[in-house]
Amino acid sequence: MSNWLIYGIGFLAQILFSGRLIVQWILSEKNKRIITPSLFWKLSLLASFLLFVYGYLRDDFAIMLGQSLTYYIYIRNLQLQGEWQRSPKLMQWFLLLFPIFIVIYAYNNGEYDLQQLFYNEDIPLWLLLLGIFSQLLFTFRFIYQWIYSEKTKTSQLPVGFWRLSVAGASLILTYAIFRQDPVLFVGHIAGLIIYIRNIFIWKKQVNAA
Repeated sequence: MSNWLIYGIGFLAQILFSGRLIVQWILSEKNKRIITPSLFWKLSLLASFLLFVYGYLRDDFAIMLGQSLTYYIYIRNLQLQGEWQRSPKLMQWFLLLFPIFIVIYAYNNGEYDLQQLFYNEDIPLWLLLLGIFSQLLFTFRFIYQWIYSEKTKTSQLPVGFWRLSVAGASLILTYAIFRQDPVLFVGHIAGLIIYIRNIFIWKKQVNAA
């Protein structure tokens, strides 16, 4: 597959990720408090799938790991908002099973080489470990958000989510620079600004309460 197409998939995923943040940020600025619209989760789900495909095509385990851990959390948040139940059953099953099917199919046909993922000559071990740690930290923000939302039975983006986002995005930017990955760099440099801005919105929200 051509590099242009691979990078196109990656940049489309990052555009969708950035789009979800812009929508969330604009609504939060309007309401003077942190808002979590359903469109945030819908764009997240689509972008996560595309970025998983991008990571697979680039033999980048760190990217694939990060997306595989958050994909189903996005679905759960749509369930909490009642949006998932409104979608057609066929679409629900497709979204639930398709990523699993792709991994199993590729592995059974010899296309999914674990040796290649962990020992990519373009990614030295220290950089791979940095990438994995960065993705785990960045992904933990959604695990934190999911646990918080399950407790409150509402889909929310608490301030801890944004603090973890800042820490994770900063490390991923470092990884992207060493990896020379324009997709990760462009996506996370834009997101970092919005993460910081949401923390300031939260502080104003608390002070006004």
